[in-house]
Amino acid sequence: MHVTAAPNQQQSQAARPTQNLFDSATEKLNSWTGEQKKVPIHLGTMFSEVFKSHSETEAEALFIVGTSQTTPTLAQVSDSPVKPWLFSRVLALFILTISLLVGSLYVLNGQKMYVGLISISSLAVPFSLLIMFFEINTFKNISIFKVTKIFMVGGVASLLATLGLYQFVEIGQMSIVTAAVVAVIEETGKLIMIAYYINRINTKFILNGMLIGAAIGAGFATFETAGYAGELGVSVLLLRGVTALGTHTLWCAIVGAALALAKGSAPLSTSVFQNGRFIRFFLLSIALHATWDAPLSFNMEKYTILIIIAWVIILVLIDAGLREIKTLQQGQAD
Repeated sequence: MHVTAAPNQQQSQAARPTQNLFDSATEKLNSWTGEQKKVPIHLGTMFSEVFKSHSETEAEALFIVGTSQTTPTLAQVSDSPVKPWLFSRVLALFILTISLLVGSLYVLNGQKMYVGLISISSLAVPFSLLIMFFEINTFKNISIFKVTKIFMVGGVASLLATLGLYQFVEIGQMSIVTAAVVAVIEETGKLIMIAYYINRINTKFILNGMLIGAAIGAGFATFETAGYAGELGVSVLLLRGVTALGTHTLWCAIVGAALALAKGSAPLSTSVFQNGRFIRFFLLSIALHATWDAPLSFNMEKYTILIIIAWVIILVLIDAGLREIKTLQQGQAD
């Protein structure tokens, strides 16, 4: 006698393989951070504050952290799950500004708005993501002024470092091999600047490294997109704006977090770059970048999968950063 499973049971069975896949992935990634345990992914909880009302006073309070007067002590740092929201308001402001620029350009024929449209559109998603990572840094020990400096100077410097590395290789038509070479060069160029700022600030914490990496990646993404738009026209802005949700900003955030994880409280030395925890995450970022650039036939599906993978890695590293806070606070109490 054939028995048909109830609809709820069928849905549960269908969801289980996906859940098991995420559990296995997060457990493996988490083992690279030093803990043999799966990391639950609750995006609804993480972004729950986005849909709540917040005052300008709350926003201003977030922006004034990181100074000598506003940096909390280790005992005051929260290890609770992060719930960023300010980034969504920043993104909304960008969207409003872009809408006004598009209207001026195409409705009112304001050709002088063209450069402004390219600049603001290139900046919108990377900088909004950067604000999210600024909120996620619960140590609140890096000011928005310092983050902006890293974003601007570090972003341009990472592009210059990349261009310098390109002088040693010849890049022809894009192929899988060429995509891998490009990924190695660009991720190495960005790593140089991430390492410079981590060493200069002497950061000891995973979430600090993640923020510094995100600042470098966001700057790189912004200036690169502006360059493409200047060459190919504004049509490229929408695609690169959407796909920026899972590219340079996240890849560099992964590398920065991994470098801080491997460094810890020790000085930044050659041994840090030889640390297996850093190497694994750095190679993973290169693999994501290479696959992104590779000329495959299913581009949109590929982009979607790679964005999801990048976010899963970020969530695992955020969990590791919060776990680090708890460990440090327990050590201080003892």
